[in-house]
Amino acid sequence: MTAEVEERPGQEIGRDRRRKEDRRLITGRTKWTDNIVLPGMLHMAMVRSPFAHATITSVDTSEAAQATNVVAVYSGADLDESVGTLINAWPLTPDQVTPVHPAMPADRVTFAGEIVAVVVARSAAEARDAAELVDVDYDELPAALDLKEAAADTVLAHPDLGTNKSALWVFDSAEAGTGGDVEQAIAAAREDGIVIEREYRQQRLIPAFMEPRSVVVDPTGEQLTMWSATQIPHILRFALAATTGVPESKIRVIAPDVGGGFGGKLQVTPEEWLAWWVARQLGKPVKYTETRSESLMAAHHGRDQWQRLTLAADKQGHVTGLKVDLLADLGSYVALIGGGVPVLGAFMFNAIYKFPAYHFSMQSVLTNKAWTDAYRGAGRPEATFAIERLMDELAAELGEDPIVVRERNWIRHEEFPFTSVAGLEYDSGNYEAATAEAKARFGYDELREEQRRRRESKDRVQLGIGVSTFTEMCGLAPSRVLGSLDYGAGGWEHASVRMLATGKVEVVVGVSAHGQGHETAFSQIVADRLGVPFEDVEILHGDTQISHKGLDTYGSRSLVVGGEALVRATDKVIDKARRYAAHMLEANPDDLEFKDGRLGVAGTDQSVALTEIATAAFASHDYPEDIEPGIDAEATYDPVNFNYPHGTHLCAVEVDTETGEVRLRKYTCVDDIGQVINPLIVEGQVHGGLVQGIAQALWEEAVHDDSGTLVSGSFVDYLVPTAADTISFDTSTMSTHATTNTLGTKGVGEAGTIASTPCVVNGVVDALRPFGVHDVQMPCTPERVWQAIRSGTEGDDTTGAAAPHFDEVTGDQGQTDRTAGADGPTGGAASTEGAGR
Repeated sequence: MTAEVEERPGQEIGRDRRRKEDRRLITGRTKWTDNIVLPGMLHMAMVRSPFAHATITSVDTSEAAQATNVVAVYSGADLDESVGTLINAWPLTPDQVTPVHPAMPADRVTFAGEIVAVVVARSAAEARDAAELVDVDYDELPAALDLKEAAADTVLAHPDLGTNKSALWVFDSAEAGTGGDVEQAIAAAREDGIVIEREYRQQRLIPAFMEPRSVVVDPTGEQLTMWSATQIPHILRFALAATTGVPESKIRVIAPDVGGGFGGKLQVTPEEWLAWWVARQLGKPVKYTETRSESLMAAHHGRDQWQRLTLAADKQGHVTGLKVDLLADLGSYVALIGGGVPVLGAFMFNAIYKFPAYHFSMQSVLTNKAWTDAYRGAGRPEATFAIERLMDELAAELGEDPIVVRERNWIRHEEFPFTSVAGLEYDSGNYEAATAEAKARFGYDELREEQRRRRESKDRVQLGIGVSTFTEMCGLAPSRVLGSLDYGAGGWEHASVRMLATGKVEVVVGVSAHGQGHETAFSQIVADRLGVPFEDVEILHGDTQISHKGLDTYGSRSLVVGGEALVRATDKVIDKARRYAAHMLEANPDDLEFKDGRLGVAGTDQSVALTEIATAAFASHDYPEDIEPGIDAEATYDPVNFNYPHGTHLCAVEVDTETGEVRLRKYTCVDDIGQVINPLIVEGQVHGGLVQGIAQALWEEAVHDDSGTLVSGSFVDYLVPTAADTISFDTSTMSTHATTNTLGTKGVGEAGTIASTPCVVNGVVDALRPFGVHDVQMPCTPERVWQAIRSGTEGDDTTGAAAPHFDEVTGDQGQTDRTAGADGPTGGAASTEGAGR
């Protein structure tokens, strides 16, 4: 179900439209990168290190070079400076420790799966066969694998750097002027309130997109053309130019149809750089497509944090302070934006709650594992998980319903716009309405009563009810904000609208799709704004020669940033057409009004269609001398703020206390995403996000053995859920419009993933509280649930074991302190900007 939209005849915004791009995708009449075939094209295969950390003592390519149809074999020693190095676009601090990231190292490997040689042959099969013949000798080195041990510099991932610590980034509300002193708040709560300390593990995840990464490079024209299964064609072009010395004007990057990304294709990769270099060396087109095992092993991973949190509250349960300490595993290199991903979460740990004091500290750490970067939500899911788990812990300590405790602390709808303790201004929202709707649809009170009966009867299968109320900062954009955080690019977006002489509309956007339905949603916007048929709008994207300006797709920015640029371009088209129409109608431009695709004289039946104006402007036989021919227009938009979708998610899980099996029984969510453009697309986005977030809670985890080998290196071991593993979801939307864009839209692509993980884990823990269980480390496998039940103390639900603290690997436990006393402070934060260091 979605929010009702009052439709007018021909209205497109708010209408269910099947995606116009799906026909070619479903029938296979499309071009994935791997489908591209060029005359004389060669194929690449990679030889990858089996060791997490080792010195390369020799690489013997002689046997491989003699294999059938092998054209060339290269090792790291063969590369020259023209190959370039991979870039880190987000140096968090001036003293950040950043190892050089070569496309292929010559002397030392730093994670299992790093490329040590490239074989080029006339077919992909022949290249793979010959790669087996490359003989590499290694001297294995100690590997930094455990995040906490790496933070202590026990073993160095890069011995030449002298430390594993990359960057320390801190935000403090007292220093930033956005709130009070968190240590004082905690001290006061220890004396006269409640202090809850917990430590949570965000396991390492793999994006596991449907289409493996693939790249084709053609060096034979005036421009070097690269096709890549990427989310970021414009950024990729810039990075190639910046590191190889080739002028940007001589580089064309094309992202054809891309089969999923989830942040995993928000990257510049060694494979792209090597394909680029090999093609230029040989003067022939080359292609590389990874295997699924290579994708799981060597494409970047996500999450991977230890989170230590301290929440202070008064004895009535009003929150008074929040302290967050993170360890973030970067893997062996600082990826494109990987170092900054945890900082995106820094502004969201306070979530929808009115914390008077807040402190955030993040230490990023290098290890000998595959590098980490953005994964659906990028920092926001990690933050939401932690605070929503903590709010459930506070409710358990108080012996109150978790929704009641949340309601006591959240921002009320009449308080918007609201400046959070992290310094962000939330422009709109209604947490009360979303929660009331979710409770009614879910049957919350009835399920709580069933839970009570099952507990009293000591049923073998216990019922748990999970709650997650979230908001996120999305529409990643404001260039000034990104600049204040030392991000290496802007956040604006570009669009152009071309009114063709035939009456059709050609739209070029700087964002590109990898499954989101851009071509459909953008067509709906243009059709409504210009009053033209939906079918007459063509959306072009993903090719830097056609779409010459843009900053690509990530962070739920396509609609709220790219869509707003498109709206502004359509408005400019109408403004330019107005002067033509005034000339054609012999009227004053100020007397004209635009409605349903026509410009007409107000109060009369004199009007002319926009498509007629486009034809007249194309011919240019008769137009005012002081205007240029044509009514095409373009716009570049840089938001002044993020936008803040929110929602309430509720789930019921059944836990078999004898086997540890967790079954989803019911899941209901109500998401406020502002104006809905296409309800059908929104529902698909939410469903996909829910499954991805639930998968983190219950199934997915990248696991390495003691030597650093990825043992979950196939879908046999890395448990991506299927439709059979999930249930039908009850999804709904409501709308408090964003105030920062014309349409009032908010992001939706990451919402389901952000909210669902803590919702499910809260449900599992809720089912097990009678057994004294206060946490189950994700994924909540049957074995872990079973072990938690047997480790708990039945009937004790006020204290619980947590994982070891960062600085005491031997095992301090998380704890809850509660004392009686007077009420603590409950106020909101001051409205002051501030950024941490």
